[in-house]
Amino acid sequence: MPKRVDHDERKRHIAGALLRIAEERGLQYASMREVAVAAGVSLRLVQYYFHTKDELLLAALGFLAEQLGDRMKARLTATMPPREFVTELLLAVLPTDPEGVRITRTFAAFYSLVLAEPHLTENGTAYPDGLERLIATQLRTAERPEPELTAAGLLALTNGLGSSILGGQRDATAAIGVLRHQLRLVFGDGG
Repeated sequence: MPKRVDHDERKRHIAGALLRIAEERGLQYASMREVAVAAGVSLRLVQYYFHTKDELLLAALGFLAEQLGDRMKARLTATMPPREFVTELLLAVLPTDPEGVRITRTFAAFYSLVLAEPHLTENGTAYPDGLERLIATQLRTAERPEPELTAAGLLALTNGLGSSILGGQRDATAAIGVLRHQLRLVFGDGG
């Protein structure tokens, strides 16, 4: 009897190879052929699941966003007060451990690619937009002023702090200190 193929698992495996290349060397090295080699499959199989490189890139970006989402869910509970919820969500985004570094480095590879290929942003902004909306909802619950602008600023700060950690400008402890300072300004010292 022929073996049943889990097509979703196979797509994830191939996209995972692209994500490893992106993290280790950048997306400029991620040709369809290079992805096939890294995944241990034929080029033809990669092309079967992903007709174009853009299709592969966007699928991999979606899988990377899922990984970050899983990282956040592990830190969050529905009963957390807004300040704690926003703090834990943003700390999950910071590259303070090997998994966070891997995710941030890989997202940075995608952001670099978008500078050269801006058409990729058409489908690639849903995840950060969703994070901003989630943060804004918590800020609204906490009755903070201008929740949308504040959410955008907090997420931008966190992304910038992530880049400063990866670039060696500051270590994780210093970046967390900057983030916590900004959160005190947003929420006040009392919580």
